[in-house]
Amino acid sequence: MTTTPVQADLPEGWTSTTPTERDVEDLVRLLRRHEKQARGWPGADSENVAADVTGRGVRTRTHLLVRDSSGVARAWVSCHDRAAGRVLVGVTVDPDLPETEADVVAAYAFAAAEAFSLEIGRRRGVDDFHMDSGAFQDDARQHRWLEESGFTKVRDWWQMSRPVSPDEAAPEAFPPPREGVVVRRVRRDDHVGMPEEQDLRDIHFVLEESFADHFNSYRETFEEFVGRLREDPGHRWDHWWLATVDGEPAGAVVATTVTGRLDSQGRPQPDGSYIDYIGVHQRARGRGVAKSLLRAVIADAAARGRNRVGLEVDADSPTGAHGLYTSMGWRTAYVTESWHKDVAIPAT
Repeated sequence: MTTTPVQADLPEGWTSTTPTERDVEDLVRLLRRHEKQARGWPGADSENVAADVTGRGVRTRTHLLVRDSSGVARAWVSCHDRAAGRVLVGVTVDPDLPETEADVVAAYAFAAAEAFSLEIGRRRGVDDFHMDSGAFQDDARQHRWLEESGFTKVRDWWQMSRPVSPDEAAPEAFPPPREGVVVRRVRRDDHVGMPEEQDLRDIHFVLEESFADHFNSYRETFEEFVGRLREDPGHRWDHWWLATVDGEPAGAVVATTVTGRLDSQGRPQPDGSYIDYIGVHQRARGRGVAKSLLRAVIADAAARGRNRVGLEVDADSPTGAHGLYTSMGWRTAYVTESWHKDVAIPAT
């Protein structure tokens, strides 16, 4: 395990600061340049970046913006206190920089990310943790920087999308769930619109149990779970579904609204839905619960006039989820990777 961050410096005249609301559009442009170079098309939008940097999400995140001597945004470091023992790390370096200069900036950014992560670990009171970063599959530059910073590639993720047609909103578009299976949205109080706590607790329970044996699963308290998901700008309570089997909580979906996305030519796309989490309790597998939940999301997206439903799946999923998604029309749009670095917190 690494015990101290690598020391690095910025080029002369460059500065690093905590970004504010005034910096959001510069961060969006920086991220879009990176996405276009690394994946082939940009997708970043102001709403999501603002949510991370200045919105509700800022309470669990640490950010650093690097500008060159002319004031141009050249790098962005983001560290998210995701759970005890786990920090999500994002490092974005401007692809327009010459390689030698980009290498210097990347070394500084990854050293800053480790320093921030150590602070988060100390606040959490843990002895060690891992930094969890990522990269697009074909981004050789980011792969090299991750390796040089002590990260190891640990997983591939298929980013999948399924088109939605208007006729899928019709009640007869899909067969009903199997006998004993009921899929419904979370119940909400008619007066204040807030969901019933028991439904949310049932969803939390089902997802925690469903992912207990999955890669990189970390336990979250109920309060952490609900608070984190509410930070997403696409969060909507009417995008949470609970499935029961013979009256017992058995499956759950948490989805979000995707707005403001652009296609590969930079043209605005219609809104979409995205499945953040889908899980089925082990005791209910084989009853068609996952398929029924997926059909509920598709029908909902069609009823809202959306054109797609996206999701992410572990390339090595122990449940064979990829086969189910493919059979229902999902296709892989691109691949991302998880890279981890284990860090021990030095004794004080």
